[in-house]
Amino acid sequence: MAKTLELQFSTELGKTASLSIDNPKEPVDEDVVKLSMTQIIAANVFTTASGKFVAAKGARVVDRNVTEYELA
Repeated sequence: MAKTLELQFSTELGKTASLSIDNPKEPVDEDVVKLSMTQIIAANVFTTASGKFVAAKGARVVDRNVTEYELA
């Protein structure tokens, strides 16, 4: 089971861009996530094809289960 914290940002052109963080510390502290996203935007270090991050749009934890089967 793999968990990822996905941070979603609005960009200059009105699109959504995401940053993913593997194995987030749980439980996720919403205040820390909001503060971190604000700091990421203020640092102005990420640029996407649709522009720079301009606003925090959302955050979510994605939980993924993978079951592999050997067919040979």
